[in-house]
Amino acid sequence: MTKANLEGCNLKEANLDGAILEEANLEGANLEGANLSGFDLWGDNHIGANLRGANLANARIDGANFAGAIMPDGSVHD
Repeated sequence: MTKANLEGCNLKEANLDGAILEEANLEGANLEGANLSGFDLWGDNHIGANLRGANLANARIDGANFAGAIMPDGSVHD
């Protein structure tokens, strides 16, 4: 799916293994504990998203905007 608008969605603990959401808007989305293994995050907007505890193993994250997002380790991205 390209350019999906998932702004503010609650995807806590969702299994998105291998999903392709190229250029999606996930601003403010709750992805806490979600399985994003193999997820294609290319060009996605994750401004202020909650990724605490999310599995990003083998995820493609180049070009994604994580400004202000809570990262899997609990740190806040610049």
